[in-house]
Amino acid sequence: MIIDPRFSQLAEGLTGFSTALEKGERVLIDAFDVPDAMVIALIRAARKRGAHPYVQIHRARITRELSLGAEEAQFAPHAAVELERMQKMDAYIALRGSENIFEASDVPAEKVQLVSRLMKPVLDHRVGKTKWVVLRWPSPGMAQQAGLSTEAFEDFYFRVCTLDYARLTPGMDALAALMKKTDRVQIKGPGTDLRFSIKGIGAQPCGGLRNIPDGEVFSCPVKESVEGHLQYNAPTVYLGASFDNIRLAFKKGKVIEATSTNTKRLNEILDSDAGARYIGEFALGFNPHILEPMRDILFDEKIAGSFHFTPGQAYAGVGNGNKSQVHWDMVCIQRPEYGGGEIWFDGKLIRKDGLFVPKSLHKLNPGYLLGRKGPA
Repeated sequence: MIIDPRFSQLAEGLTGFSTALEKGERVLIDAFDVPDAMVIALIRAARKRGAHPYVQIHRARITRELSLGAEEAQFAPHAAVELERMQKMDAYIALRGSENIFEASDVPAEKVQLVSRLMKPVLDHRVGKTKWVVLRWPSPGMAQQAGLSTEAFEDFYFRVCTLDYARLTPGMDALAALMKKTDRVQIKGPGTDLRFSIKGIGAQPCGGLRNIPDGEVFSCPVKESVEGHLQYNAPTVYLGASFDNIRLAFKKGKVIEATSTNTKRLNEILDSDAGARYIGEFALGFNPHILEPMRDILFDEKIAGSFHFTPGQAYAGVGNGNKSQVHWDMVCIQRPEYGGGEIWFDGKLIRKDGLFVPKSLHKLNPGYLLGRKGPA
């Protein structure tokens, strides 16, 4: 089979830079509505490095049908089998395409929660015990979400996904070091006045090793420290449902009020379990190629000049111990065309209207990351 050279370039990056496959390692390639040619490119790239590839193929309409009739008696054995397989893997590469992002929109909430709960041990093992990377796959539907032609979106996609992620490293390391020393965080903007602590939590730079596209540094609030309110301005899709204008109000770390264009479904998700109304992640995004929201979390959470504040599960190692089957990266963009905003660490202005202010962080501004001459 003749493979598009862009597929091969992406496969080399995923098996090389992102997962660093070594001879004899086992890698699970999880393909959701992805062209066979891309899966074959990944198989070839893995074998080229001496690794052993395994493949699982998913189709969204089949998954929907199974979920509609989900019962514990069916999914508990399935989850046990999936966990045993994941425990035999050294690495995991997921490509997630979708012909219709709303395919699961009519799956009842209780069915979604059942499947999520039973499959959570598989997710936890994959995240905590394997080398993994997850990315979307371009489709006409994604192009439509982004307001681009299919060809223009594909060009954008491969430009973003094959970014020289090593160029992010100096700025990310400086931001992570600063966040590790920070106690008090304040975020201001239209409809937003948020205060919390990240003292002792730590910080993790993300530059192409876990998600593609990438470009963020994340931490997590001390669980009960969050106070104030936050108005998100990026639309989002979660568990097959669409949400705009999400607003959350916090007291002692807990979401005490949540509204949106889909308030009922929003609160159903936040009531999934005891941890869903607490925050499991705080992150700053700075991918210079990603500027507009497209209702796709893996892209939107990396938008230049954005931050995300995530209800639900906290990550092991850089987290507050919060447990939940929910992990929902809600995004707020602070560039001037989205109303601007400020982020303060311990009383010092760190980012204003989407641009980092301290000189040590200028290498995370778009001018530097895109190799432009002049101010970053």
